Amino acid sequence: MTVLEAIQRSSDFLAKKGVDSSRLQSELLLAHVLKTQRLKLYLDFERKLADSETDALRDLVKRRGNREPLQHILGSTSFCGLETKVNYHVLVPRPETELLAEEGWNFLNTLEVSEPRFLDFGTGSGCIAIALAHFAPKSRGWALDKSSDALAVAKENATINEVHHRIDFVQSDGFSGLNASCPFHLIISNPPYIPAEEIATLQEEVRKYDPHAALDGSPDGLEFYRFLAAEAPAFLEQGGKLIVEFGDGQETSLSEIFRTSGWTVESIKNDYTERPRMLAASKRN
Repeated sequence: MTVLEAIQRSSDFLAKKGVDSSRLQSELLLAHVLKTQRLKLYLDFERKLADSETDALRDLVKRRGNREPLQHILGSTSFCGLETKVNYHVLVPRPETELLAEEGWNFLNTLEVSEPRFLDFGTGSGCIAIALAHFAPKSRGWALDKSSDALAVAKENATINEVHHRIDFVQSDGFSGLNASCPFHLIISNPPYIPAEEIATLQEEVRKYDPHAALDGSPDGLEFYRFLAAEAPAFLEQGGKLIVEFGDGQETSLSEIFRTSGWTVESIKNDYTERPRMLAASKRN
């Protein structure tokens, strides 16, 4: 079987299984098997695959047909251009979360302090903290998660991206593992925000493979925002900022939660699809 035939057969199989972008995903899987770049496949369409390569591709395509996330099969994904390893212990980063990270590092880079401090609350894979440390090179970060398995992934990703020496990893359920006498200039979070009963309606790749603790935001999806609104001020510098990602249609409720908890809501920004997705707030004096 040639490279082109392998792509076509894999693409047809994945399309029948309801996998979006089946051609692209087939090419990515084959490039992974052949340890080459996807675009280089186009220069080698007539190459014959070895039996071992065909078998390896067949196994990966079957896994993807069972709706295992492509990122899990490949072992990593790109977040803000940085390699990010993922597995079933952490949420696969979404493209819109790159905008959250960008908001964070842009804010840190405006601060006229020698070492801006940030907290990534619920760090998961560490993708946000790592992006902030990379793109705000003067900053010092803390990455917090209650899951030791998630923190192990985050630490590995920080090492891969050479920012591990500027991020402290904290295992804590809430803020109890932090020192309020050393507040942060930025607290950033992509917390669980899916209403509990909606999880069953999500794509198979999400509901079957993403950790439910990273999805379930309580019956109305807003539990973690209430917690942050109440508890985060004690850990935020005067003039500091809180930036969070939220779910579809939550902006009005979220604004009310923060305003009634003594925050000034500074902005609500859209994602790539023009849906409201990020809220930035500061403490009132």
